[in-house]
Amino acid sequence: MNTAIQGWGLWAALAGATLGTYFCRAIGVLLAKKINQDSEIFRWLAAVTYAMVAALVVRMILMPIGLLDTVPVWIRILICILSLGVMVSKPTRRLVPALLTGTLLIVAYGVIR
Repeated sequence: MNTAIQGWGLWAALAGATLGTYFCRAIGVLLAKKINQDSEIFRWLAAVTYAMVAALVVRMILMPIGLLDTVPVWIRILICILSLGVMVSKPTRRLVPALLTGTLLIVAYGVIR
């Protein structure tokens, strides 16, 4: 390990990262009262965020890397459809059961295989 980042250097880096993080959070808290969450920019940011999450989920299902790549695509799509079915069955308070359904089914496939 480089001697420049040993000892007090590591503590200084940790302190700097901590101060930087909490400084940005403090600015966010101060500015939060002045921001209109119903403005066009926030609606646009929400739309972009949802689009990015959807694209990443589709990529994970159709073009995975790593261990998930060993699961056939039709199994991944079937598990996704079953999880969505749990979610749609009663939209309120169904996120955790839907996530558990997908997780347990993919783990069960790994155990059975």
